[in-house]
Amino acid sequence: MRWNAYLIPTDASFMNFKLVTEYPPAFIIFCLLAGAAYAVALYYREKQFTDTPLWIRRLMAALRFVSVTCIAFLLLNPLLKTTFREVEKPVIVLAQDNSESIVIGKDSAFYRTEYKKNLAKLEDALSAKFDVRLYTFGESVKEIAGTDVAADKINYKEKETDLSSLFDEMETRYSNRNLGAIIIASDGIYNQGANPVFSTSRLKAPFFTIALGDTTIKRDLIISKVIHNRLAYLGNKFPAEVVIDAKRCKGTSSVLTITKGENTLFTQKINIPSDAYNITIPVQLDAKEPGMQHYRARLSAVEGELSTVNNVQDFFVEIMDSREKVLILADAPHPDVAALKQAIENNQNYEVDAYPLKDFDKKIAGYNLIILDQLPSMNQTSKVINDIISSDVPVLFLVGSQTNIRNFNALQLGLQINGQGQRFNEPQPVLEDHFPLFTLSEAARQYIPKLPALACPFGSYKASTSCFPLFYQEIGIVKTKDPLFLFNQIGNKKVGIIAGEGIWRWRLQDFEDHNTQDIFNELIDKTVQYLSVKLDKSQFRIVCKNNFPETQPVEMEAEVYNESYELINDPEVNLEIENAEGHKYPFTFTKTGNAYRLNAGMFPPGEYKFKAHTRIGDKVMNQNGTFSISPLVLEAINTTADHQLLYNLARKHNGEMVYPSQMEELANKILTREDIRPIVYNPKKLLDLIELKWIFFILLLLLSAEWMMRKRNGGY
Repeated sequence: MRWNAYLIPTDASFMNFKLVTEYPPAFIIFCLLAGAAYAVALYYREKQFTDTPLWIRRLMAALRFVSVTCIAFLLLNPLLKTTFREVEKPVIVLAQDNSESIVIGKDSAFYRTEYKKNLAKLEDALSAKFDVRLYTFGESVKEIAGTDVAADKINYKEKETDLSSLFDEMETRYSNRNLGAIIIASDGIYNQGANPVFSTSRLKAPFFTIALGDTTIKRDLIISKVIHNRLAYLGNKFPAEVVIDAKRCKGTSSVLTITKGENTLFTQKINIPSDAYNITIPVQLDAKEPGMQHYRARLSAVEGELSTVNNVQDFFVEIMDSREKVLILADAPHPDVAALKQAIENNQNYEVDAYPLKDFDKKIAGYNLIILDQLPSMNQTSKVINDIISSDVPVLFLVGSQTNIRNFNALQLGLQINGQGQRFNEPQPVLEDHFPLFTLSEAARQYIPKLPALACPFGSYKASTSCFPLFYQEIGIVKTKDPLFLFNQIGNKKVGIIAGEGIWRWRLQDFEDHNTQDIFNELIDKTVQYLSVKLDKSQFRIVCKNNFPETQPVEMEAEVYNESYELINDPEVNLEIENAEGHKYPFTFTKTGNAYRLNAGMFPPGEYKFKAHTRIGDKVMNQNGTFSISPLVLEAINTTADHQLLYNLARKHNGEMVYPSQMEELANKILTREDIRPIVYNPKKLLDLIELKWIFFILLLLLSAEWMMRKRNGGY
């Protein structure tokens, strides 16, 4: 059973109603009969209404008839079927490159003024027929509304250009939408993300490109990059390489200088023999001051140069005030000591001192790790060993033929060797597959079973449950659970034990098999690194990177611990950032879970200090640090527009490339294209009629009107 109704059509949509029910149309007769039966029973020859005027009785009967009929009809569960006709205009995306490279050339005044007016006219012309969406792109993609807003938002201040992110955003926003066309106004230069030609395959709309910028190669000197170490150590020299590109500068010369503050550290004259010239200048700089150091590489300008912005590049190096210091003490000269010393010194982060025990007279507090080769020994005892054991300085023990096993066991290091130390086995190492303290490379893991055997004291070995064996002993073909190389932690003190001598053979075997000592060096480096890293037991920590690019916000994390060394975040954590001029910026960390987080926003390039403080009970705790902001000059490195890329994009997607002077023609081309059409949708919806509130109120009104008339005329 159906009844149809229509709304008056508009330009965009109209609505069609159909009333349907699952019962046959004949059931409407029963609804009418029910309404008539109620009306007759209540008002036909009813004695209490004999004095009531006839028209009032008929009106009350009609009200009862209509209300009962409607209620009965609702019991048939009628449904209201609505069909909408919606017309969706094609969406035209107008994406404007907002990066610095647009205004580096000679036409910068045009792009800041007249071009913006032409862009607004293009948007107005297309808006008559299409739904135009305006975006800017560079570091990120941003949508802006209206030409008045566009004048402020298009400022050409973005430090990077990522065209592929624009296409990813378009796919996300307009997937399954009527995307009519994408217009890209750009110089074709991109320095972030993937090649845009290969990032558009999922977008099926035609592409139109507006070719901005100048493809003419202009005279320009560019510092493309400065390659340097992130860390250097105080008192050392560290290398840097300055990569220079010269375009159309044949026959000219420039001077490269590297400065730190007001001090000139390096100068070199560069003669340019050709129009397309590239050179890398090696530099050695002295690390004279600890902390984050700011250096600047600069090229003197040549006459007629397009831009001098790309003649300068800043870089930052953190100068560490000391290396990790390792002490090796031995009972007597031994090739194991030399092998260890050479392997450790292979890592420039470590400085090694090696002494016979009898000649050592320095303080042990200045060392980060102490290695004892065959100590305590049979030949001598020393107060130094007792001082080492009682300190918190980590220790690596090498057990050998001169080790006093009884005194070694008395140190309670986690390994007990029950034997006299006068007989020896020669086991090979077997790697513990689930060793948790550090990770060895796959090459090292595969090679360890091939290492030569060590000379280990004969006896039974018992390791405490707190120990972590790295290697077990394999004697002949028998793989035992006797540890060969293990680690333990006693309170705050880390301990490592190599239960045999002869590791110098490992180094020689590695060189014989691979012509390097990389695997042996890796094993010793991982061991020293684990043992020498100090446990940070401070109750207040600030985690912050040393350097941020100027396009990223400064983000930090903080941790606060109570006396039981449990993470808490009850107290407030405040921080103050100070720039080189002394201006201070206060912040408060946001609480997250059991820790803290701060997004301080973006800062201009330079060096900054910060001071953080919090209160734990009655104690005020402080943390200080530094960070630097590096400037980005990516947009100034390449200043030659890439119109070929824009042409390829348009051709690949059935579009066309135009120049700024042809923007009016571009509007006409898009307006007259037959493949950019509106899409008509006819969505349908079923709704239970009984759920419509207005029907309830109509029935309530009918019944209330009847009841009032009955009461007024003497009814009940």
